[in-house]
Amino acid sequence: MQENKFTAHLNKYSNVKHVIGVMSGKGGVGKSSITAQLATALQKNGYRTAILDADMTGPSIPHLFGIKGKARGNGEVISPGVSDSGIQIMSTNMLLDKATDSVIWRGSIIANMVKQFWSDVVWKDVDYMLIDLPPGTGDVPLTVFQSLPIDGIVLVGTPQQLVESIVKKSIHMAKRMNVNILGYVENMSYFVCDDCQKKHYIFGEHDTNEIMKTYDIATVARVPLDPKLRELADSGRIEEYENDELKDIVDKIKQLKI
Repeated sequence: MQENKFTAHLNKYSNVKHVIGVMSGKGGVGKSSITAQLATALQKNGYRTAILDADMTGPSIPHLFGIKGKARGNGEVISPGVSDSGIQIMSTNMLLDKATDSVIWRGSIIANMVKQFWSDVVWKDVDYMLIDLPPGTGDVPLTVFQSLPIDGIVLVGTPQQLVESIVKKSIHMAKRMNVNILGYVENMSYFVCDDCQKKHYIFGEHDTNEIMKTYDIATVARVPLDPKLRELADSGRIEEYENDELKDIVDKIKQLKI
């Protein structure tokens, strides 16, 4: 990780080697699910993985992993939750009395909380930390890009033309902030029929690879709609899901040598 004058500092008990943001231009594209799947894949590849859930007002990472307990602290530092496979996780849901409680904070408070999650949580020997960013190009992505040692981002979208135009805003932000774009995930790209085994492009089919090449993004994953993923995510068992479609993105992340 490259340090710069904006970087928030880790506490003395933490060690994080690489940080990757997962970003979307709008909500509802499955960004948190992709974050969880990337972390799970890296963990299964033998790397020590963590997720910092920076989507403060709409956190879903703990639910995906079946984490119900609260984060523990001693007044100086906070211990993250740990998934069944060993992924370290921190989220606002782990600080609330009830997971359904609302987080009604202004943008500046939310941005500062992201930095606190980085600095005050004990991240133990993490090879790859994934940051689940909130949708859009507002305060939190800006804070993360300026304050944390980001090695790159993975962009997530869906095939609709409207989403495509919004993804381009995220691309422009990343380039203006000199943040490396590791790849693009077109989520809900198609559906495979159980009966005929054919791919059906419910939201329309685009030449996504060619579109991304115009922005010098060579690594593209097209992930299908899968009822099994929905079932496992809803029941907090996303670590059981296997998704070979993300292999190229995972390999791109692994090129950030440990």
